[in-house]
Amino acid sequence: MAEKIRNAGRPVKVLNLFAYTGGATLACAAAGASVSHVDASKGMVQWARDNAAASGLSDKPIRWLVDDCEKFVKREIRRGNFYDGIVMDPPSYGRGPGGEVWKLEDCIYDLVKTCAGVLSDKPLFFLLNSYTTGLSPSVMAYILGDVLTTERGGSVTADEIGLPVEATKGVLPCGSTAIWSH
Repeated sequence: MAEKIRNAGRPVKVLNLFAYTGGATLACAAAGASVSHVDASKGMVQWARDNAAASGLSDKPIRWLVDDCEKFVKREIRRGNFYDGIVMDPPSYGRGPGGEVWKLEDCIYDLVKTCAGVLSDKPLFFLLNSYTTGLSPSVMAYILGDVLTTERGGSVTADEIGLPVEATKGVLPCGSTAIWSH
């Protein structure tokens, strides 16, 4: 992401959804992007702000938003706001304030399709992470490819996310990632 942002040769706007403690937000901001950091948890957004301060990035153009990610994206579409990059790290499961159930396996395709509606005319990337065992790298690549590549070109790469295990020198699989880039 940082390389794409630095090499864009123009101002870049990034939308980080389900942004948690802000690692991707800070990486994109440090590379020169304006970032909209969206998470439904007020505590997580504050933690991300604290991380920005601890990293010397408080002065970067970051919008800190406590909001439902899908509702926020739908409002951005109506407002005509567009982004050059999207980072999405959705949870496996959630409940809305009215008891609505959100399951990643059931909702991810429609969410990616909705989010594609806020991509600019010259998008750089769409990064999708998942820690749900039912979403393999190939499934996530298929979703991004079907939603984005057919209309916008570009290419998709996908891989497992893993944590190194020092004792065994192995890698503990813990999720999947897929990245569409142009």
